[in-house]
Amino acid sequence: MPSVMIRRNPQGQLTIYIPKKDLEEAVVALQHDSPDCWGGEVTLADGSRYYLEPLAAPPSLPITLRAKRAGEG
Repeated sequence: MPSVMIRRNPQGQLTIYIPKKDLEEAVVALQHDSPDCWGGEVTLADGSRYYLEPLAAPPSLPITLRAKRAGEG
C-alpha cells in the first residue's frame, strides 16, 4: 500500500502524487465527496483506480494517506 499525497492544483482540481511511481495525476472521480464522508474509490485521468479508506469528513489539503490499487484484496 503506497502513501500518496492529495492536494489541489492551482486550477482547483484534486490531484494525487504517487512517489513510488513519480506520478502526479488529476482525479476525475471520487466515490465519496460529501460533508459526512470522503474517500473510497478514486479514478485518475490515466484510467488507474485506487482505494482510499473513507474519512468521516473532507480533509484539509494537502494530506498524505495510504492507498491501494482498486480491486486488490
